[in-house]
Parts: sequence; C-alpha cells; structure tokens
Amino acid sequence: MNETLFKINLVEDEESLSSILKAYMENEGWSVSVFHTAEEALDYLHNGVHLWVLDIMLPGMSGYDLIKKIKENHSEQPVIFISARDQDLDKILGLELGSDDYLAKPFLPRELVIRVKKLLHRVYGAGIHENRMVISKYQLDVVRRKVFDEENQQIELTTKEFDVLLYLVENVNVAKSRQDILHEVWGEDYVGSDRAVDDVVRRIRRKMNRLSLETVYGAGYRIVS
Repeated sequence: MNETLFKINLVEDEESLSSILKAYMENEGWSVSVFHTAEEALDYLHNGVHLWVLDIMLPGMSGYDLIKKIKENHSEQPVIFISARDQDLDKILGLELGSDDYLAKPFLPRELVIRVKKLLHRVYGAGIHENRMVISKYQLDVVRRKVFDEENQQIELTTKEFDVLLYLVENVNVAKSRQDILHEVWGEDYVGSDRAVDDVVRRIRRKMNRLSLETVYGAGYRIVS
C-alpha cells in the first residue's frame, strides 16, 4: 500500500503554523486537509480520514469538543492533540477523551512527522498491508478498517474485533495462541484474562458466519483459507 493513501485532517487556527505543518506532512507523501476551526472540520467528519491532528485551543468550539464528536462517529480514527496550555492537565484530559498522542507547543515540525509516522504504523501497518484483502468472500478494507460481505454490505466490527480478524487473516492457516493474540492486539501491558480473546472470536463468528475461524485445541485459533 502506498503511503500517499493516508489522509490527515489538521485542525489548527494559526495559519503560519498550519501551512508549515501541512508542507512537512505532504513532503512524506500524505494528503493533508487544513481547517482553522472545529466547526469547519465537522463538515468533513465522514471523509474517510486516517488521522486527526488537533489543536486544543481553537476559536469557538474547542479541540476537546471536536474529539468527542470524532470518537462518537469514528472511534477507530486516531487523534494527536497539540496544545500550548497547562500541559499536564491538557494531556490527561486529551488522553481520557481518546487522543492517541500529545505534543506540547512549541515543537519542531519534524517531531510531529515522527509522531504521525509512528501512530500510522501502529494503527494501519504504515504501508505493509495490502489495501484490500479477501477471505471467504469477505473483503477487508485495511486502510479504512471496514469489512464487507459479498453483497458489499458493511459488517460492523469493533476496533478489537477488526484487529483480531486482521491479525488472523495476516497469519492465515497458522494457529495463533490466545497469548499471541493478546500480545499483538491488547499489547504487552494487558493484565486481564485471556478469555477476552474467546469473547472477541465468538463475536466475529456471529457477525461473519461464513468465515472458517477454527478453534485449534491446545493451540488457539486460526483462519483457514
């Protein structure tokens, strides 16, 4: 998948800063749309963007209110907050509302590029996945993180369901243990029960009943092509 497929919405009211950040990000091959107010950005909530970069302090509606709207509509879309206010408070509030990363002003444009790269890589594999994958007549749109059946009807999956599905599809015909899946999808710091995997697998099976998602006793789960 070509990196140019990544679309980023930048919401920043300082015009000089937004044009510099846009230039730096477009230099990486990303497509960047700039908005100077949250209200303006709201009209583009459903334009299939892969990442939001939001200033907290905006004229009118704040970045906090905007991230709430984004997460209500597209919980899977990652967000980076930028702010020049009381940094610790902003950081905590931003993370509680669902931001994935945080940058305090002033920062070097290059630093934002590095953070964006890392986040895109974490969420989308930053170019290592095919754009579309097909398994059991289901289509996985990896970039937009959506799944469609053979009638092209979208199947609504949660973030965890999609992540588990994608991991098993990428390792098709290979059994993956619950621990493998937990480590890959929930992260190394996860301390809950591995039954969380069973719960997600059960929900995927219910939503995608044609999928050959097998239980391999003593070994975990695998999707068979």
